[in-house]
Amino acid sequence: MIRVSLIGNPNTGKTTLFNTLTGSNEHVGNWHGVTVEEKAKTIHFKEQEIEVVDLPGIYSLSRLSFEEKVATDYLLSHQNDLVINICDYNNLQRNLYLTLGLLELGLKVLVVVNQIEKRKISQINLVKLEEKLGVKILSVDAANKESVQRLKEEIICYKQRQCFLPYLKFLPLKQAFEVLPQYLQQQSRIFYAIKLLEDDQDVKEKFKVEKNFDQAENVAKVRYDFIDQLMSECGQKNFSVYGQSKLDKILLNKFLAFPAFLLILAAVFYLTFFSVGAFLSDGLAFCLDKFVSSPILAWLDVAVGQSSWIYSFFETAIFGGVGSVLTFLPQVALLFIFLSVLEDSGYLARVAFVFEDILSKVGLSGKSVYTLLMGFGCSTSAILTSRNMEDEKAKIKTALLTPYMSCSAKFPIYVCLGGAFFGAGNVFVIMGLYILGVVVAVLMSMLFEKTLLKSKEQSFILEFPPYRRVGIKQVFKVFFLSCKDFLSRVGSLIISMNIIVWLMANFSFSFSYVAQNGGQSMLESLGVVLAPIFAPLGFGSWGPVSALIAGLIAKEVILSSIALFNNVEGGQTQLAMSLSDPSSAVYFSSASSVLSYLVFCLLYFPCLSSVGVLGKEISKKWTVFGCVCQFVVAYFIAMAFYNFAVLISLFGWWKVCLGFAAITALVYAIIFVIKRCRKKEKHCNKCKKCCTKIEKGE
Repeated sequence: MIRVSLIGNPNTGKTTLFNTLTGSNEHVGNWHGVTVEEKAKTIHFKEQEIEVVDLPGIYSLSRLSFEEKVATDYLLSHQNDLVINICDYNNLQRNLYLTLGLLELGLKVLVVVNQIEKRKISQINLVKLEEKLGVKILSVDAANKESVQRLKEEIICYKQRQCFLPYLKFLPLKQAFEVLPQYLQQQSRIFYAIKLLEDDQDVKEKFKVEKNFDQAENVAKVRYDFIDQLMSECGQKNFSVYGQSKLDKILLNKFLAFPAFLLILAAVFYLTFFSVGAFLSDGLAFCLDKFVSSPILAWLDVAVGQSSWIYSFFETAIFGGVGSVLTFLPQVALLFIFLSVLEDSGYLARVAFVFEDILSKVGLSGKSVYTLLMGFGCSTSAILTSRNMEDEKAKIKTALLTPYMSCSAKFPIYVCLGGAFFGAGNVFVIMGLYILGVVVAVLMSMLFEKTLLKSKEQSFILEFPPYRRVGIKQVFKVFFLSCKDFLSRVGSLIISMNIIVWLMANFSFSFSYVAQNGGQSMLESLGVVLAPIFAPLGFGSWGPVSALIAGLIAKEVILSSIALFNNVEGGQTQLAMSLSDPSSAVYFSSASSVLSYLVFCLLYFPCLSSVGVLGKEISKKWTVFGCVCQFVVAYFIAMAFYNFAVLISLFGWWKVCLGFAAITALVYAIIFVIKRCRKKEKHCNKCKKCCTKIEKGE
């Protein structure tokens, strides 16, 4: 079997090549941190078995970041494998720095130059570069299957060449050779000697070297000088900067960046939840009702009767609960398509840059931005990316804050509940909830930074890809994968949970069918006990509380549970109407209580899968701490929103806002006076000490 390792800088098409080679569907992104650990898959080509390993995107073998440690450790333990080094044609001059590190390690390297952009900003003679460097260079299109076929041919026919690294003679390698053990092979001695010159702490500990060489800058300069020489001999560099765009004058402007981001976000939400998304969801609900649920229920009515628990099971648990969630499929797919377009176009990398400056001031690394942005999709997978943090406290803090982001599983709740009470204005409610999650995460980060989790400064490299047009093929791929993932969750987790919830909602603890024999169901009995706790939040009845309990497994279950409790069999419209019916189990008396419920759904406990990942990544102790914090924060913020909304409904916007401003000003004035007095007293004491020292001649 041939084992092949894929390695390259971030944003060179490495994971795209892995997907094309192996037929996989790994997530592709144009920033570093998307691949956080090696992924492997075996393929067969011309009766030859090939194992392809996708390593994290890195810039060098310096082992300064988590990704570099993962990739370097893997390469050191698999030195006989074929290494495919992916480079971007328009960024070749920078990408070759990693190539030189791989050649210094003595690996069997095949350089693959990927043409991501059709537009070339430089003209490079790859044949001449191949001769000068002494390594096979192959030009491919990572997304094209026919182009990748040539790469497969090259893999099974690969023959190692003698590479040329003339710049090594300019490095004081002899000094490093003296402290290295003699048993090392020549190529390994060269690699470890260079690492010692760079003062690599892991290598120094491995060979128990105490001497400091302090040659890191010299090593980097020698490499870059050699790369510049190669480029001058093999190509002519143009003056345009890769990734630069006139749009950045608007989207990265310090005054326009946030308004532009909010405008784009509002457009995405409007198209997803109201215009296109609402039309498609209503159409799907009509089709499900006309061609699936109505015929089956009509047959069950004849067969067993409407009073039977079998009829109730299919009507509420299957067609009511699951059907209500299933109607959100078009909106889920649309949201993922829009997020994918924003990411693949290069805009999300700019958003990370805009937020990085703010988050760095509250103790979060720029790498935290990527994790938090991924949290808008799925908290579980986003938490995994926090492992690329070098600082342990920053990693814990980022992982704990990720569940505050509004994941895709929560937005059907916002659409249905918010739409029932806020109408067209729900788009602003949804935007506010997404922004609220970010604001709460920032405030909690400030609190953690001042108390338990003060993090160190971390290295961070942000790369701007050029703005790109997203192809139709990629859009359909995202549409297919998002639908597949959503349907798999509906077909497994949500159906399973709905059956459990239906049993608990229709049978008492004595296993008596409540609809025929009366009494309280298991969920109602449990909800009645817990309901008084949530009364200050505006939803102190058993129905909403029981739905929150079911939502601990997965947030989508909240909506299906509400449909089940309210005996709704249909789409979003019928479910929304049931929320304002006093006879329903889940009933909200006002928009204030709905707003409070939505805020609580946003911020309370993460789902079970996220809790499991948190336990593995940051320990059980911190996971329990994070869950308790989330519940407390959700409780008090939801209470504040509820009371604020009630005051507005009683006295109006202006009076409440003016009263709030007056109270804030009063509190600020008191704090200012106290600080001023303390500062003055401290200043006077210092003056007395200074005067005493002056009198003594000190």
